[in-house]
Amino acid sequence: MSEHTYDYVILGNSTAAIAAMEAIREKDAQGSMAIVSDQMAHCYCSPLITYVLCGKVPEERLNYRPRDVYRQLQVTTYLGRAATRLDPAAHTVTLADGVELRYGKLLLATGGTPIVPDLPGVDLQGVFTFTRYEDMARVREFINSHKVRQAVVVGAGMIGVKVAEAFATLGLETTVVELRDRVLALALDETGSEMAEQALEDHRVRVITSSAVTSLGGSNGLVQSVTLDSGSRLPAQVVVMAVGVRPNIKLAQQAGLGVNRGVLVDDHLRTSDPYIYAAGDVAEAYDPLTGEPRPLAIWPAAYLQGEIAGRNMAGTDVTYEGSIAMNSIQVCGLPTISVGLVEPPGRAEVLEYRSADGKSYRRMFLVNDRIVGAVFVGDVDRAGIITGLIRSQMDVSSFKEKLIQRDLGLLSLPKQYRKHIVMGPGIEV
Repeated sequence: MSEHTYDYVILGNSTAAIAAMEAIREKDAQGSMAIVSDQMAHCYCSPLITYVLCGKVPEERLNYRPRDVYRQLQVTTYLGRAATRLDPAAHTVTLADGVELRYGKLLLATGGTPIVPDLPGVDLQGVFTFTRYEDMARVREFINSHKVRQAVVVGAGMIGVKVAEAFATLGLETTVVELRDRVLALALDETGSEMAEQALEDHRVRVITSSAVTSLGGSNGLVQSVTLDSGSRLPAQVVVMAVGVRPNIKLAQQAGLGVNRGVLVDDHLRTSDPYIYAAGDVAEAYDPLTGEPRPLAIWPAAYLQGEIAGRNMAGTDVTYEGSIAMNSIQVCGLPTISVGLVEPPGRAEVLEYRSADGKSYRRMFLVNDRIVGAVFVGDVDRAGIITGLIRSQMDVSSFKEKLIQRDLGLLSLPKQYRKHIVMGPGIEV
């Protein structure tokens, strides 16, 4: 067994990992550093992989850093090599090929693992998950090499909706099956979901809600159909399981770190071991709106957490004040944004605006005259202003009637808040 020693070891190679790598280098230009990932791909923008699948975005646009970024920052890479064991007492992480890396500080940025239901036929060829570049490449190759005419996507969350749109764009007869009673149920309110579902149907995607998949049927090892709890059978030569993603906490559990749904961290992104940090989809960090820790699988939070973790690993004292949920997704040309809580407590006050043509919709939820959540569909131009108000938790009682006006702008807000936007840290509008 060979052994190598580094001041910093980062497990993962996505947003949180790259942000941490760059933050460490800003503080420590000389410390030795390694990145470990079970993926071979260079750092890439995973939300774009559905666009690459259907040809809307060229593959070369996936990478958001130069190909030589690791060399520029003097980082040793162990790509395509999974970490299989973490030993906090010995300060070592062991890779699948037996190589052992000794670390001074370590970051867990291992992301999430797609949930695959235990269903008959789920192991047939033509059944995929869709969270990584490798998934997209396998799906693309399968469609190109088989006579695929019909597709079924199981799950109508953020991933499922975009995969369905990509399949329909490719000309496949596409059906989405969702267990809940509406699409994008965790990202939008009921009205927003209705508008998103209509956009899917206008794009020739069939949507079936309040239905569960009970089995998959096949022939000669290839998937051929999906059976629902109603007994109906949907023909399909390709199936994507998009029912959810859970934090990849396997290593943390094996190492005896504090975990719940994700890896528990403090306000410096430290885990229960002071030499190990966690950031991104794997971390369970503070949410200022709920006042409780929870995993938050969104890119802005992952980047911020990675940056703060990296700075703290390198010796800077930076406090993580938490992130709020933000989802931005364009459904077949229909832009949508949600911020904060989309299912607020029953005491919430609701403000709503809908355009005369029904194509634009805005709803805000207020508790104690502070905005705790908002949904925008169609016209999303003012979402940044509302996001700033949610982050600051400013009392909006003196101007809340202006919040749903079509012409809402910075000049609609009190002077003291406009000053806060210009001078206050962390507010983007």
